[in-house]
Amino acid sequence: MTRFRNIVGTAAAVGTLSIVTSIVTPERAAAQEGGTFAVRGATIHTVANGAIENGTIVLRGGQIIAVGRDVEIPADAEIIDGEGKHVYPGMIDAFSSLGLTEVGAVAVTNDASELGRWNPHLNAHTAIHPASEHIPVARANGITHTMAAPGGGGRGFGGGGSGIQGQATLIHLDGWTVEEMEIEKTAAMVIGWPTLSAGGGRFGGFGGGGGGRSFRQAQERFDEEVAEMDSWFAAAQHYKQAVESGSGRVERNIQLEHLSRVLDRGMKVIVRANGWREMESAIEFAEKWNLDIAIAGGNGAREIAGTLAEKNIPVILGPVQRLPQGEDTGYDDPNTLPGVLHDAGVEIAFATFNSADSRTLPYEAANSVSWGLPQDVALEAVTLAPARVLGVDDRLGSLEVGKVGNLIVTDGDPLEITTAIEWVFIKGVPSDLDNKHRRLWEKYDNRPARRTVTTTT
Repeated sequence: MTRFRNIVGTAAAVGTLSIVTSIVTPERAAAQEGGTFAVRGATIHTVANGAIENGTIVLRGGQIIAVGRDVEIPADAEIIDGEGKHVYPGMIDAFSSLGLTEVGAVAVTNDASELGRWNPHLNAHTAIHPASEHIPVARANGITHTMAAPGGGGRGFGGGGSGIQGQATLIHLDGWTVEEMEIEKTAAMVIGWPTLSAGGGRFGGFGGGGGGRSFRQAQERFDEEVAEMDSWFAAAQHYKQAVESGSGRVERNIQLEHLSRVLDRGMKVIVRANGWREMESAIEFAEKWNLDIAIAGGNGAREIAGTLAEKNIPVILGPVQRLPQGEDTGYDDPNTLPGVLHDAGVEIAFATFNSADSRTLPYEAANSVSWGLPQDVALEAVTLAPARVLGVDDRLGSLEVGKVGNLIVTDGDPLEITTAIEWVFIKGVPSDLDNKHRRLWEKYDNRPARRTVTTTT
């Protein structure tokens, strides 16, 4: 129960408000399924409207009903003493495989990808495993919601092969069932863009050793795969037109039915691509079919930052704690890329493209701050920015009245690795911060001292 320490306020402490309040206890908070909660006397970092010193935020019915300095606390509120504490919006991992992948080396625990390359009809929602051990670990570090996406599950951020990989789902990181966790059953269609690579050389470059293809051969293969993608969209458009015509002779096609939803900007499309040539090709494709796209991965986005900004295309960036991609790429490229894109006017969000590593999301953002990304932008890139990218910023991403009560109470900046997350609220209710990492730490921290055996001769 150490997760609930240092936080209980008393009724006497609010006597000047002439109200009667009840005290939060660990047992009551853990079992609470609703009700009203107030964090009082903390620094409230709204993200959308700056910080409020000595502020109070009130949650009721799963939503934020009040936030400010002079807030009247309802009589039935459970009060949390926030003196010396900070309140932030819960963080969102904008692209992960949480709930879809458990142990990478054990195939039966992985459901992040499907057989075949053309799966627009499949939805990650049906494969979410609410009891995943990775979810409580991520939640304990302040991640309150994520977009769980199909198309891979390893550290190959932005990868996963070319094709239409399926529909991603947006979930809260708390709930007994996926229905309880659900925010948006279908948050976006995920497409893996073809890769323009020869497949040889140490960095997958053209020519060189290893039997790689020439650039011309790679280009021909790339063009073939793009043409195949184009044929799917053409078929989806024809199917949609036939259905809308009212013809009763159209045989139902589940794949084309779901794919047709993305046409005319009907659904967000997340395109997984890294090279600037691939991204330019994807942008041209999106304009042809009138798609509402965001780029996921974007390692080479600095080369076309101006185009991305001009066309208002956001980029969901993968981990910055990685090696640079390409023989001629600067050693600091992963760290400086977020700042370069921000300076160019590109909307950015951070993601881990992972499950076990989702807990490290705040540190991916933090590592870019020392390389040019403003700190407030880094915080926004794990809160409000991904909510905007996914079209849910009217409900999530900042601490404003009317939004969902997803927030964290900390003893410092959540982007700092030394900061402790003391409370996590999801849908306005305190979430259990127990997790496998903590249990193992407690187990081995309490290991009995080794006995010394002495012998006599």
